[in-house]
Amino acid sequence: MARLAEFELRVLLTVLRCGDDAYAVAVHEDLKTRSKQHASLGAVYITLDRLARKGLLASRLGEPTASRGGRAKRYYTVTKRGVSLLRIECGAMQRLWSGLGLVEEPE
Repeated sequence: MARLAEFELRVLLTVLRCGDDAYAVAVHEDLKTRSKQHASLGAVYITLDRLARKGLLASRLGEPTASRGGRAKRYYTVTKRGVSLLRIECGAMQRLWSGLGLVEEPE
């Protein structure tokens, strides 16, 4: 299974969180709000494309809108393979954080 860089992981999680509204600008804004870190919109576009090429995201074009000059938004969804990789990464991170006293431990 593919490995993810930290920013790829954050973008993949953000796409999952955005649900049906996961297009580049929405992902960029949510990522900035939740992570409290700046990443350029260009970096988000590049990462979305890379994750799609890895088979972790699928994309579709929405309807063209006048407010976007007749252009359509590209919406992303996490694939089954992407969800599987997120589960693996989440489990690994939980095991790494466990016992350090930095996060609340599950009972």
